[in-house]
Formats: sequence, structure tokens, C-alpha cells
Amino acid sequence: MITSRLFPAWFFRLVCLLGLLGLGAALRAAPGSLPKFTGRIETCEAILREIQADARLAIPAGVLRQAKALVVVNQVKGGFVFGLQYGYGVVLARRADGAWSVPVFVKAGEASVGLQLGGQRIETIYVLTDEATVRKLFDGRMNIGADARAVAGPRVYEAEKVNADLLATPVLVYGRNQGYYAGATVKTGWLDRDDRANWDYYETPYVLPELLYGDFVPAPAAVRPLVDFVTEITR
Repeated sequence: MITSRLFPAWFFRLVCLLGLLGLGAALRAAPGSLPKFTGRIETCEAILREIQADARLAIPAGVLRQAKALVVVNQVKGGFVFGLQYGYGVVLARRADGAWSVPVFVKAGEASVGLQLGGQRIETIYVLTDEATVRKLFDGRMNIGADARAVAGPRVYEAEKVNADLLATPVLVYGRNQGYYAGATVKTGWLDRDDRANWDYYETPYVLPELLYGDFVPAPAAVRPLVDFVTEITR
């Protein structure tokens, strides 16, 4: 080989060693990042619990039993004239054996044009009703309402509106913002993978597909309350 004439064998061993050390460093969470990511999980858990505790906002049991995945998103919207909505969320997928995955970090956002002043916190839950829709997240950004049809989901007090046609919609949208009636078509922004956050938090080279549908990563203690609550409400 030409390279072997140019460089001694020890040089290649050194390069390989440095590469492995660099990979290990990349997979270790940056100082102070673990509390930040744990806080995101706790915030998403609080959003889901609070919505389910409010009879005006709660997701019906019939909808939750059909869920193939749940996405909980926390966003802040603000600006002057040009609004910018950006935030974070977690997605949990129901596996073939019925068990729920660890919460996997995603990014979320939406840009809009119009007269806007101040800021607003927007909390949204997406109920994904088929695995094909969940898998759209594998390739990166998914636009809710464009890449996957989405409608406003019925609430507990609208149980009579839960029917087969509605449950066949790929994405049912819930949140604290009012104004949509059950079944109304909506477009609510985008979701995207956050591989860096998942690498840092779970200290693993695995990314969203493996974390959702594999059992390679045990659930840390900090995520168990969210996983247990999702398991409870989706039975």
C-alpha cells in the first residue's frame, strides 16, 4: 500500500486510538447538560399529566388505546410582525410487545407571518395512530398537516365523536390552545430528530429509530415516571 510506505504502522494505530477517544468524548454529555435534559422530560410529563387531569382538555381513553406513539411538545412563540415558534419535545413509541419506549428527544417549531407582540407558551400533544407516521420521523423533519394528515382530536367530554374514521387519521392534535373543533384539519408546525440531545442524555451512539423500537438502552430512573404514566393511560 502507498500509505504504508509514507507512514509507519504506529502512526495508523495512533490515529485509530485518537478516533476512538474522540467518539467516546462525543458521546459523553457536556457538563451541565443532564439536568437540562432531565428538566425537559419532567416538563413534558407535567404537560401530559395536567392535560389529562383537566376534563376540558383530556384525551379520551379510546384514542389513547389506539396510539402507536405520543409526542409531547413545549414551545414558545413570540416576536414582532414575524413570529417564531421553536421548542423541544419527546416522543414515546408503543413497541410490538405493547411496552412503551424511553422518551426520545425531538425538536419542534413553526414560523408564521402576521402582527404578533409578546410571547406565548404553546403545549401540544400529538397522538400518532399508525407506525408509518412514526417512521416519518426516521428521515428527519416531519411537517404536521403536510407530511402527515392531522386533525384536532376529540376531548373526553366529546366521547361521542370518537369513531373509526377519526381514529384512522394519522395525527390527532391536542393542546391547551383553544379554537379548533374535533375533526378540524390543522397544520401545527414541524417535528425533527434531535440526535445530539439523545446522544448526550442516554450516552449511546443509537439514534431515534433504535431508541424507539430497540431495547438496547435501559430506561434511566428519571424517565420512569413518564413511561409509567403513559403505560397507565394507554391501557
